[in-house]
Amino acid sequence: MAVKIRLRRMGSNKKPFFRIVATDERRPNQGRFLEALGWYDPKKKGVNYLLKLERIEHWVGQGAIPSDTVRSLVTKHKKSAKRAAVPAPEPPGTP
Repeated sequence: MAVKIRLRRMGSNKKPFFRIVATDERRPNQGRFLEALGWYDPKKKGVNYLLKLERIEHWVGQGAIPSDTVRSLVTKHKKSAKRAAVPAPEPPGTP
């Protein structure tokens, strides 16, 4: 069974909302899925996604192939986590 990590469209007309799911690639986008791995809301301002990164890495380790959009969201998430982990430099002249 070939597993893909992709977006599943939800929401109403002109208000798209996506769930990130692990699914068999032979299933339709609205079909059954193996596991929900997060969500993505392109209309929302600011942080518009939530990822279960450890589960995504688990599925990729098992051979799952992420879609281009999911891959870009994971990269974006890792970059923002790295930025948050680095402490801000102190301004000069502070005691």
